[in-house]
Amino acid sequence: MGHPIPAGHHTITPHLIIKGAAEAIEFYKKAFGAEEVFRMPFPGPDGQVKLGHADLRIGDAHLFLADEFPQQGGLGPQGGHSPVTIHLYVTDADAVFNQAVAAGATVAMPLADMFWGDRFGKLVDPFGHHWSIAEHLEDPTPEQMQERMAAIFGGKPCPSE
Repeated sequence: MGHPIPAGHHTITPHLIIKGAAEAIEFYKKAFGAEEVFRMPFPGPDGQVKLGHADLRIGDAHLFLADEFPQQGGLGPQGGHSPVTIHLYVTDADAVFNQAVAAGATVAMPLADMFWGDRFGKLVDPFGHHWSIAEHLEDPTPEQMQERMAAIFGGKPCPSE
């Protein structure tokens, strides 16, 4: 079993929803010297391949980002929605998730073991801010993640960009 917070990550990680995430990655590389750690393309509902998740490193910190997925509530700032999710790695996702719900957070996505190796769920705090709570369980390879994603979505893995 892996450590509950992945090596090299901090307890809290910004997670941006961006219309045009691939272009944003190039901007962050140019503007801030970001290094791309990982990119995961996802099938969009219209058959278009979108960026479902990316991990960038800027200095000693990570920045997560993804394309908009309006069907799942993932909208960027152009529509007046908050484009930011605060990603919180913890040692016991169930305990923290339940504690936040008890304190007044609304469940946006129940906790589940995800194909990328985290136990993960989403909450909205009483002030409208979005939080994802995660406990790192394992380190699957990119190939394993693609296979698991394909099994969940009933199709073939997306080609790498």
